[in-house]
Amino acid sequence: MQLTIMEFFQRMSSPFLDVLVELMTMLGEETIFILAVAFFLWCASKKKGFAIFSTLFASLIGMSVLKALVKAPRPFQVIAQIEGKRIETATGYSFPSGHTTGAASFYSSLAVTYRKRWLSIVCAVLILLVALSRMYLGVHWPLDVFAGLALGITVTFVAYTWFSTLYDKPEALYTFSLVVGAISAAVAVLLALLIELEAIDPVGFTDPMKLFSLAGGGYLGFAWEQRHIKYTTDGKTGTKILRFVLGVIVLLVIQALKTILGDHMAVGVFRYGITGLWATALYPYLGSRIRIGKTSHLFERS
Repeated sequence: MQLTIMEFFQRMSSPFLDVLVELMTMLGEETIFILAVAFFLWCASKKKGFAIFSTLFASLIGMSVLKALVKAPRPFQVIAQIEGKRIETATGYSFPSGHTTGAASFYSSLAVTYRKRWLSIVCAVLILLVALSRMYLGVHWPLDVFAGLALGITVTFVAYTWFSTLYDKPEALYTFSLVVGAISAAVAVLLALLIELEAIDPVGFTDPMKLFSLAGGGYLGFAWEQRHIKYTTDGKTGTKILRFVLGVIVLLVIQALKTILGDHMAVGVFRYGITGLWATALYPYLGSRIRIGKTSHLFERS
């Protein structure tokens, strides 16, 4: 049954559809998620940004654990007639689909955040497009995609409201962020070390290492911000645009370090860790000291 479905998508393949579907699958990639969460944190709502970030992290951690345990090969790796496309983003094992898990979690979180009928429909369509794109590209089995959908949506409906409520409890938020951030950072360093020593499978654990690095920096940043920075996302439209553009430029520079310093595990821990810290605290901290007028700053403190 699964092979029949995969062969159906392979027969549909054409140069035009290849380009279109690759654009669709990008909707489930980390760049979109990082930029969207950064926008919420810097320009919209810290509370919503925290809840979406945390829900996405919980979903992707669950996905990463399953990948490392099941170690299922991808369709194009075991079936000769299946051509894999955009395989540079098909890292790790096959089950469950990481793109689908991330898309299901992120877009369902958006739907829950705003509870608008039209937005819920749009988010459902985007989730479906990402899911279908993974099979068309030959990088996931239907079962991988179904599991990703179930995992991402389930975590959202179980955890999103809890994370949102947690944000309104300052002491609990600080403790949670500090503990989860410290544990995540420690796990990231440990995984990087074990991968370098060839003590664990790099295919199964490189992506979790990056994820824990991002969470470590992000949650430690949340703790720092909650106690010592306390910025506001308020500001004029022009200020918000400038704020977002400058922040994204730095994020791109951070990610570009891979081409300069190489794709070593230590570099990965640093890149993803500083990405999380930059988004949640370091940028607002520096921005609250950057004047953009006689009386205003890039970020204002509440």
